[in-house]
Amino acid sequence: MADPALSSPRPDPGVVARLTALGVATVHESQGRRGLLNASVRPIQDGVRVAGPALTVLCQPGDNLMIHLAVEKAHEGDVLVVAMASPSDAGMIGELLATSLRAHGVIAAVIDAGVRDVAELRAMGLPVWSRWINAQGTTKTQHGTINRTVVCAGQSVSAGDVIVADDDGVVCVPAPQAATVAAQAEERAAHEDEVRARLAAGELTVDLLGLR
Repeated sequence: MADPALSSPRPDPGVVARLTALGVATVHESQGRRGLLNASVRPIQDGVRVAGPALTVLCQPGDNLMIHLAVEKAHEGDVLVVAMASPSDAGMIGELLATSLRAHGVIAAVIDAGVRDVAELRAMGLPVWSRWINAQGTTKTQHGTINRTVVCAGQSVSAGDVIVADDDGVVCVPAPQAATVAAQAEERAAHEDEVRARLAAGELTVDLLGLR
């Protein structure tokens, strides 16, 4: 059962903004190649990059009751993270539930199951990363958890961890490490800018990377 008194801790908004700008690949590399969700979780849209604190939900297969209950726990800027107690390809979120999530501040969803009403979700601008697209509906009777640590697409995610998602996939940054990872990722991005300029000038990767 969900704990109605429990709510997500809020990471520093400035750190979240920095991680948004850096993107999944750079953040993943900068935290020791950790935190990446399974590559089968893919975006239903192109060219979108988001980051925000995780609002975590554990659902039973084919049942999205806990997502409905989680809406009132949402804060502005949250990324909904839906894990499953056992595998399910049902469409856990559609247009109507997405409308409610948006109205309560959720900026994106990461779902280790299916999603439906894809055209409508794209039109309304709610980014979603999911394992499947499936019109199969759900029941709303089975209890799970809200804002507890879950395993989503093979990755442990706690409430308040920073989720970064873009065309490359989804990565989770543990909340206590977010500022450190942001600083490391910025250093990596600055170094890559220097390398990019040298490559554009004609230098070879085998020389720059010491691969000979």
